[in-house]
Amino acid sequence: MLLLSREDIKSVVTMKDMIEADKTAFKMTVDGTVKTPLRTVIDGKYDGAFLFMPAYAPELDAAAMKVIDIFPHNVDNGKMTSPAQVMLIDGKDGYVIALLDGTYVTQLRTGASSGAAFDLLAKKECKKGAMIGTGGQAATQLEAMLAARKLDEVKIYDLNAERCQAFAEQMQKELADYGAKIIAAENSDACIEDADLIITVTPSAKPVFDGTKVKAGATISCVGTYEPHKHEMDPAILPRASKIICDSKEAALSETGDLLIPIKDGIISEKDILGSLGDEINGTIKGRENDDEIIVYETVGVAAQDLVAAKVIYDKALEAGKGMNWG
Repeated sequence: MLLLSREDIKSVVTMKDMIEADKTAFKMTVDGTVKTPLRTVIDGKYDGAFLFMPAYAPELDAAAMKVIDIFPHNVDNGKMTSPAQVMLIDGKDGYVIALLDGTYVTQLRTGASSGAAFDLLAKKECKKGAMIGTGGQAATQLEAMLAARKLDEVKIYDLNAERCQAFAEQMQKELADYGAKIIAAENSDACIEDADLIITVTPSAKPVFDGTKVKAGATISCVGTYEPHKHEMDPAILPRASKIICDSKEAALSETGDLLIPIKDGIISEKDILGSLGDEINGTIKGRENDDEIIVYETVGVAAQDLVAAKVIYDKALEAGKGMNWG
């Protein structure tokens, strides 16, 4: 079994690799070529939750199981909010062939989900980005945004101003090669002002931006909400949106209050949700048709992403001789 650390993974794949891996995963999901039961969620103490996400793809001769634990208060103690591990399993004999740092795999594939959505759904010419949230998923979300479109600047907002400033400064250093200016915003209105691309990646139970202030032509990726009683997206954006597309429509309608709450309140109906990103890839639904459309992308994550990402990482690690053999 190959043990692959964050450093091993980072040395063999790029964000663009992960964006393409996510596209493959989303296509496989709608094509039915991967088996991905809905995740099992067990609530714990301390506002925590334990998530178990299996997947099997016969055409890859591989299966995977990710165990990820969501503890939002960890950020206040300098710990990761979503520690995880991914097991990659050989589909031919059932042996576990790799154990990967699931926290980093999750960060990569979740960031890449926004990157895939922006690559497929955003305007070709985008100059300004905005991101609300600076938790454990934020760094790869920001990188995916920058990988998908050449931006001049990205504004960042977080309720903790000190943490927001520190995050912006750190990201300016780490992502300098992308050439964008990364700025800490004073509030959410200033953050999303004139933004072409917007990401929300928070555990908030209430909206984190004003949907009436999003400009025409923007693409919004809502990442943080995976529970039915929470919605970080402002429902006011939904009547303004030309299209609402999910990573998986089925999963989103089972899990996220971003959509379930507005449906319950009669703001939208299930029919207003166009479909899954894999449907757009296959051409069965239309993506962006003009530069004035507001498009909302809702992502809750599907296990196929972890499987495809783990397989791509494993294959590249074998080729590069990275990782530690164990057992």
